Amino acid sequence: MADLVSHPDEVRVVSKRFGKGATNIDRYLELDGYKAVQKALGMQPDAIVNEVKNSGLRGRGGAGFNTGMKWSFVPKQSPKPKYVLCNGDESEPGTCKDRLIFEHDPHAMIEGVIIAGLAVGATTGYIYIRGEYRYLLEIMQKAIADAYSRGYLGKNIFGSDRHFDIYWHGGAGAYEVGEESALMESLEGKRGIPRIRPPFPAVVGLWGGPTVINNAETLASVPHIILGGADWYANLGPPKNGGTRLFCLSGHLEHPGVYELPMGYNLKRMIYEVGGGILNGRKLKAVVPGGSSTPILSPEEIDVAMDFDSLTKVGSMLGSGGVVVLDETTCMVKFALRIMKFYQHESCGWCIPCREGTDWLKKTLTRFHAGGGLKKDIDNIQYLSENMLGRTFCPLGDAAAMPTISIVKKFRKEFEEHLDGRPCPFEKQGKIEELPVMV
Repeated sequence: MADLVSHPDEVRVVSKRFGKGATNIDRYLELDGYKAVQKALGMQPDAIVNEVKNSGLRGRGGAGFNTGMKWSFVPKQSPKPKYVLCNGDESEPGTCKDRLIFEHDPHAMIEGVIIAGLAVGATTGYIYIRGEYRYLLEIMQKAIADAYSRGYLGKNIFGSDRHFDIYWHGGAGAYEVGEESALMESLEGKRGIPRIRPPFPAVVGLWGGPTVINNAETLASVPHIILGGADWYANLGPPKNGGTRLFCLSGHLEHPGVYELPMGYNLKRMIYEVGGGILNGRKLKAVVPGGSSTPILSPEEIDVAMDFDSLTKVGSMLGSGGVVVLDETTCMVKFALRIMKFYQHESCGWCIPCREGTDWLKKTLTRFHAGGGLKKDIDNIQYLSENMLGRTFCPLGDAAAMPTISIVKKFRKEFEEHLDGRPCPFEKQGKIEELPVMV
């Protein structure tokens, strides 16, 4: 997938410094760096929270909860220290946007973490980076060290009476720690498994203290909101879906890449204009709109706005913004199997519905695709997936179930074509190609 691509419809906010040398702190300062945190130092905490709340910024990690509202849940008084966590454990298949922020604009995340700390009264922040992103650690380490050397971190930041420390933490390659409570367990040096909630992190989080946890793209957006204002940011997108989004376009496309587009941008235009259309002029078969955990859309459903509310109305989710395009050569049974293999492998195994459900679904889909499927298996796959929904400690079980349910419902005929010992019709006809890479 191309790193830095562009299209006339792009609105550069989070990505405006990409490719401009902003990893260098002096260059970052030339590009309005650290102006937002200096402005925030002169604001009351509630004013910062309200500015972010009114901007319509919603969690870019997938949940889509209003960021300012999330910050407002942190109690003003606490006997324990408060924390801000930047979730950079980007592991959702089809999603590869946060790595570009780490690679090209690391100080934006430092600045976003500090502003979040000023808003909720925290004095310590952690930036958690996906284990496979080892090559980004040196960039983040240098950015933090440079910020300390200039007095932007540590005691009396920017010559004020405020203190703020930031530490980085590398993951160990576990998808599960992208879930906020499992991330806190990992930071505390324990196995990364989810916690039972309530209590929620805003009240009882890292080491028992009130904690704000936001995705890397979310926190990188905050300085722009503070400088540009809530109204400016909100008006970039539709109501209650403010701002822009880094969309990761991959799969059978002529021009895959990461593009920053306004929230609410039409998916059909995204595929055929921004992405250049289907590779080699083939027909579109299905679209994953928000990372592998989101229900797929058929070609008849893609004339939809890419925002949280619009996609919910058509039965899917915006998720992490990972758009995976599948053409007519794709075997949807094999695609469902590939997704399930991932989630079965990444399940932490703590709760039975997820641990056993993903394992049985993987075994059934493997047998089915190999030609050993029975007609009743089709209903069993759907039944088992539906019974995983809402019955797990964290959303990983839902993430495995939701795309599977949608694939069975929308491509049942393709499942039936695998019955009676018949080989995969795509492999038989020599049509099948390697499935699109989902990062």
